[in-house]
Amino acid sequence: MSKRSKSKASANSSTAVVPTEDQNIIDIDVASEMEHSFLEYAYSVIYSRALPDARDGLKPVQRRILYMMNQMGLTPDKGHVKSARVVGEVMGKLHPHGDSAIYDAMVRLAQDFNLRLPLVDGHGNFGSVDDGPAAARYTEARMSQAAVAMTADLAEDTVDFEPNYDNQMQQPTVLPAAFPNLLVNGAAGIAVGMATNMAPHNLGEVIAAARHLLEHPEADTKALMKFVPGPDLPSGARIVGLDGIKEAYETGRGRFTMRATVNVEQVSARRTGLVVTELPYGVGPERIIDRLKIAVNAKKVVGIADVVDLTDRHNGMQLVIELKAGFNPQAVLAQLYKHTPLEENFGMNNVALVDGQPQTLGLKDLLSVYVDHRLTVVRRRTAHRLGKRKDRLHLVEGLLLALVDIDEVIEIIRTSDDASAARQRLMMVFDLTEIQANHILELRLRQLTKFSRIDLETERDDLLAAIEALEKILGSDAVLRETVSNELAEMAEKFNDPRRTKLVKSEELAPAVTASSSKADRAAAASALLVPDDPCWVVLSASGRLLRTKDQTPLTGQGRRRRHDVYTSVVATTARGEVGALTDTGRIIRLNVVEIPALQEATGTPAMTDGVKVSDFITLQRGEKIIAMVPLNRVLALGTRNGVVKRVRADDWPLNQDEFEAITLKDGDTVVGAAASPEDDDQLVFVTESGQLLRFAAELVRPQGRSGGGIAGMKLVDNDQVLSFSVAPAAELDESVVVTVTKTEDGMLDASPTAKVTTLEEFAAKGRNTQGVRAHRFLRGEIALELAWAGPHPLASTTGGVARALPQEHSERDASGIMLDSAIGVIGRGASPVLPSQDADQG
Repeated sequence: MSKRSKSKASANSSTAVVPTEDQNIIDIDVASEMEHSFLEYAYSVIYSRALPDARDGLKPVQRRILYMMNQMGLTPDKGHVKSARVVGEVMGKLHPHGDSAIYDAMVRLAQDFNLRLPLVDGHGNFGSVDDGPAAARYTEARMSQAAVAMTADLAEDTVDFEPNYDNQMQQPTVLPAAFPNLLVNGAAGIAVGMATNMAPHNLGEVIAAARHLLEHPEADTKALMKFVPGPDLPSGARIVGLDGIKEAYETGRGRFTMRATVNVEQVSARRTGLVVTELPYGVGPERIIDRLKIAVNAKKVVGIADVVDLTDRHNGMQLVIELKAGFNPQAVLAQLYKHTPLEENFGMNNVALVDGQPQTLGLKDLLSVYVDHRLTVVRRRTAHRLGKRKDRLHLVEGLLLALVDIDEVIEIIRTSDDASAARQRLMMVFDLTEIQANHILELRLRQLTKFSRIDLETERDDLLAAIEALEKILGSDAVLRETVSNELAEMAEKFNDPRRTKLVKSEELAPAVTASSSKADRAAAASALLVPDDPCWVVLSASGRLLRTKDQTPLTGQGRRRRHDVYTSVVATTARGEVGALTDTGRIIRLNVVEIPALQEATGTPAMTDGVKVSDFITLQRGEKIIAMVPLNRVLALGTRNGVVKRVRADDWPLNQDEFEAITLKDGDTVVGAAASPEDDDQLVFVTESGQLLRFAAELVRPQGRSGGGIAGMKLVDNDQVLSFSVAPAAELDESVVVTVTKTEDGMLDASPTAKVTTLEEFAAKGRNTQGVRAHRFLRGEIALELAWAGPHPLASTTGGVARALPQEHSERDASGIMLDSAIGVIGRGASPVLPSQDADQG
């Protein structure tokens, strides 16, 4: 056959030609060669790279890193060394692969967000969930205490050794592993045709299960799960649904769902937010932010206003997802769980090497392999220590024999021609073995003292006791198991920490909107996204804190008074309604009720510390202050310092303006009070600084448009000014009172402020634009009123919200006040069984 024909035939066949040493050409089947080569490659990947050993839970590269760090003496009590130095030692002596692969493996051993119990103590930037580490030349490392426990007793023949890649050194085939590392730290790897993905667990729980298995080898998975209920992830978070965990523990394969730990908080004065403090295992905040942006742009997630990552080393994980006003946080959270990695699945695939073969292992199998390994390690270590102590006892007994007649020993040595002759004579005279005779010949003269004999006898007794204890361990399986169990207990005491991951059987969430949802489901989900438009109260305390309640349960007193229980305004509205904040300049700022922080308690008197400072919630001009919270759907009455009164209908408020004027004020005039006045027989009450009070029916004030300047309400004389303007509802007229508090002249040491409480009915109704009647008789040193208020159920406090007592008895209209025990800063409405009519239209 010609060369051309031979080439054509070779091209059309499934064989290849290779030259041999003698240049003969032989035919090889390509399919057979590929199969053989691939199997060798697959075995190499499975056994030497990708899968951990079920005994110590380490892949070969990880085991070599820890062994080499142990050989280098990089213990926790020594300083850190450059990571590049460790990588170089491992690569040059044990692991002839790329330095990047070795460094990547070492970095993972140092990352506390990957391992439940890190084995490398890293110094420097070892990366985060989202970012990689710095280069090996910049970071430093040493062994952690856990790594010391993994490599302990290596020198005591506890494990087998094998040659390294060039037969120049020996390396361990497995580490002694003083704790169940595979279950504690988990593992992940992709081999050829198989992979492993094992979740980390709590060390204390795993050791408790291993100790139970040592004592009860027949225990089943159900019994072991009483100690190990589920994984304990380094990142914490929650595991929802336990069926997949049980399946994985039974069969070695299963799936469970991880959910981030999220709290609903008031992140700013106007916004509620979802604060993420723990993420699913393997998920970082940057990944959450990226996926969230995609979901928002695709309209899969709605209600998100902003995302801020506040994570740092001091405060830990803190990802703040701000919500738009009016959206139900739980419903938005359900969308986030569906469309972002705030919820992730973890597929457990417990594949590990057992006797060099990959196997899928359940919980009992994993613990059994480790327990058997640990029993072997302790048995071999005990045998090694027993041999060492027996050898030492042999020498000690020889020394004691020689010391009985030390003079003859010396004489034998001095009269012998050489060491060999001395050895033979010593063996013959004292009946010693060759080993004992050699040891005596090597002794220094200073050791042949009286004290040496005492020390040797003490050492002999100690050796005999130790040998007895070691033989007891080797002679009894029960004692051996007890020894292993006690050592595991020591590991648990040293390294155990509280569980981080919370296990939840199930969790109900509001429905999430999806593209495949039916029209009815989408409508239900869209409705669930929004805060329900339930009736509620908007409350402004006299100390300047603002909140809304959960419902319109009457604000009844609940035992002892608390801070901020004095209310300047209580407005009946709904959660998705609107209210106005009226300032002393006559400006009304429109507010969405849903933006106001909600009370954390279901019912009862609001704890106003749950609210927010109104000055933080509303932007005010210099010198401007909030007078009252007012409804925008009812007739509003307001009074000014110069005695002007005005009523405005709800229809006069503009619909599309966030700010507008409620009254046109003259120069120097300010608003001093305002409240809803829907009924014509509501009583409008002015109180001046000089102690004059005027009340008249609301029907005397015809409502004006919002641009109106009001009408004369009270006639003021002698430069007097209005101190207080109030509305006493007609329904509560018989419960309404007038409270007045005086102020004293500066420098009057013997004068103290007084207060007086008088029923409103004591003051006869007068006509509009009159001077009214005297409401308080001043004592010596009192120059004017400091505070005045009219309405039902009064309470007093300091400006900081601390309760102060008012006189309990009602005084006559023209009486003087009662001296106060402590200063009063504000007066307002307290808890009462009846508030503004709940039958009124809600805003």
